[in-house]
Amino acid sequence: MLANVNGVNINYEISGNENKPWLTFSNSLATNMGMWDDQVAAFADDFHILRYDKRGHGKSEAPAGPYSFDDLIADQVALWDHLGIDKSYYVGLSIGGMSGQGLLLEHADRLNAVVLSNTMALCRPEFRAAWDDRIALAGKEGMAPLINPTMERWFTEGYRKTGAPALDVVRGMIAGTTAAGYAGCARAIQNLAYLDRLNTIDHPVLLIAGAHDGGTPESGMALMHAEMKTSEYVILDAAHISNIEKADEYTATVKEFFAKH
Repeated sequence: MLANVNGVNINYEISGNENKPWLTFSNSLATNMGMWDDQVAAFADDFHILRYDKRGHGKSEAPAGPYSFDDLIADQVALWDHLGIDKSYYVGLSIGGMSGQGLLLEHADRLNAVVLSNTMALCRPEFRAAWDDRIALAGKEGMAPLINPTMERWFTEGYRKTGAPALDVVRGMIAGTTAAGYAGCARAIQNLAYLDRLNTIDHPVLLIAGAHDGGTPESGMALMHAEMKTSEYVILDAAHISNIEKADEYTATVKEFFAKH
């Protein structure tokens, strides 16, 4: 379904148990809401589930960029308002986890417990330069040349060698992302600077890192954990898209955390 929020048409889907609390899933860069298929199925009995494609991704509109986290967070809050969602549990991965930090800092009253996975709170200079190269390549040649290097960063070699069907699904998500949407969100990541504010967060937060995640290293997530006194921290034997590579462990970890909150 489409909702016009913040002047942008955002694609979303509602599922699960309408008599239970809301749970919102927010996807990574260059994917769509389908990345959460395993988790949506696992949580369907216990939550009323919202998942959506962020601007420039999936079936959502791709307005001219660059985007900011203020934009992405405003989209989320406006979508909640549009759907009459006052408060939600939240799971975000990568840029979805970055948006989750902004929500915790600016709209904590709209959140129950929060899961931030495979994410970071500060984009350091070496990461900003890497994004410049990727943005330039996408602008010149489209998303196709980014598919293989992205898959190598997102999944361990061992998992890629399994030939799991999910790998082709993710390749299709990357290919289907608009260059404008990719670049717009990448510019937001380049300006990410939440780390020195995380010590003000007092919500229950679960941080999930990947032991082999080079894009958002577990060392950076350990710093986030040190700043957020109410956080828990788990490391999975995975690379960046840990909810797919270690789907069962990821889901079990999140379920255990939500059961406490």
